[in-house]
Amino acid sequence: MISILEIREIRLTDLVIGRGQVRTRDVGKEVDELAESIAQVGLLEPIVVCAAEETGNFEIITGQRRFLAHQILGKETIMAAILSERVDEVTAKVLSVTENLVRTNLHSSDLIDVCTYLYKRYGTVKAVADETGLPYNKVRQYVKYDQLTPDLKNLVDTGAVKLDTALRAQRACEATGTVDVEEAKQFALEMEPLSGAQRTAIVKAREEDPTRSADDIIEEAKGGGKITQIVVTLTTEMHTAIKKYAAANDTTSDDAAGRLIREALDANNLLED
Repeated sequence: MISILEIREIRLTDLVIGRGQVRTRDVGKEVDELAESIAQVGLLEPIVVCAAEETGNFEIITGQRRFLAHQILGKETIMAAILSERVDEVTAKVLSVTENLVRTNLHSSDLIDVCTYLYKRYGTVKAVADETGLPYNKVRQYVKYDQLTPDLKNLVDTGAVKLDTALRAQRACEATGTVDVEEAKQFALEMEPLSGAQRTAIVKAREEDPTRSADDIIEEAKGGGKITQIVVTLTTEMHTAIKKYAAANDTTSDDAAGRLIREALDANNLLED
């Protein structure tokens, strides 16, 4: 069983960033602020390392931003917890994503990468969720990223649309039997600013009638066709729960509330097919 062998200062020149580091995008984001904090109060938590393949060096498992901050500060050493043995890439990714989740939000593409990697390794969404501590529904979305067309992946990678929007856009296009690339991009970009209920209506409309044009379906959704807004009074506890559900599923509170209501109605067989 892996354990911490010792905690001590290690020279920065003896450290290498491991391949298992989950954070590959926005690595330098807010590092200057982190460096300033370390300069003022010191390093509050050591990085975690294990022996590297090269003799005499150590591989960073978690803490690459703290390592970069120390470089900015011109420090020669950093406090590190040394693991008793080397870890494989899978274990390193799990350790890295778990630690980063309690620090600063990872770029969604980083989470997509690590969830996809682990899904291919373990084979089930539940296993990935159990290993990383991420919500099951969010992992399920992340592993579907590989199913997107290259153009939709690009929209997600650049932040033009959220992953959930891209998945819905592709689903709307698949109703015709094939995915028209330009139509999929149109659906995604037009759906992104809409409410969850409107996005759901767009997908449902296309699935009910695959011959309808994207323009027609989108305009109907924007105009409020078949969509009714209601005002619901919630307790503070319920409101907090919905916000947590929304955050876990990378969506808005309105969309989260709509999903939960729809699931409840569907479970009671109150929705028409």
